[in-house]
Amino acid sequence: MLHRHTGQTRGAAVRIVIADDEPLARERLQSLLADLPGVDVVAEAANGEQALHACAELQPDLVLLDIAMPGLDGLETARHLATFEPRPAVVFCTAYDAHALSAFEAAAIDYLMKPVRPERLASALERARVFLAGRGDAQENGDGRARTVLCARLRGGLRLIPVEDIHYLQAEEKYVVVHHARGEDLIEESLKSLEEEFASRFIRIHRNCLVARHELVELRRGVAGQVQAVLRHGKHPLEVSRRCVATLRQDLRHL
Repeated sequence: MLHRHTGQTRGAAVRIVIADDEPLARERLQSLLADLPGVDVVAEAANGEQALHACAELQPDLVLLDIAMPGLDGLETARHLATFEPRPAVVFCTAYDAHALSAFEAAAIDYLMKPVRPERLASALERARVFLAGRGDAQENGDGRARTVLCARLRGGLRLIPVEDIHYLQAEEKYVVVHHARGEDLIEESLKSLEEEFASRFIRIHRNCLVARHELVELRRGVAGQVQAVLRHGKHPLEVSRRCVATLRQDLRHL
């Protein structure tokens, strides 16, 4: 269960979300933070999905994030947080040192081993303050592995869309419309970055459209002679640009 904290933010206090599936671990971090100046714990979360909801709603400065959690683990949660605007700093708190390289590849600013020592937590907070001071700088997203869900930001929260449920992605001005098994949602990511991340799952059929490979049924000519892609779950065929036709035909031969 997600726990929101209602204390007032004190001046320029660092606003923190604690995410850990172990209540005792969350209590220890709360206790350690209570002894440090200039911090404000705004919520606790028991898993990655709750952490993302808390961050979408409360826009914290820092997330203290466990790695081994049920559902979305900490590494995938961090990859999603890297797409948030403003982007929170992420510090992993874990009992396992085997994830250290992956943690820094996921753009964490620090990696604390449990049981977390007070001096290491204080050092991580200083790193967070440095990160926050330069948060306007461009940052890389993720550790190179594709996510299993996409996050659609909604008013007051977000919706997690399993990538395997997506039929196609279509650029529309500064957004991308995700057409999936339960409807449509907007996400604030570029089609180009999605194409790079999910190259094995989606194929480009037009400068503004990526289609899930398993959704492609056939290519056919429209009444005006243009090539169209017929999808397994599409309500209507989608336009295919000339430059994409050869690649699509090759792809269909291997399906």
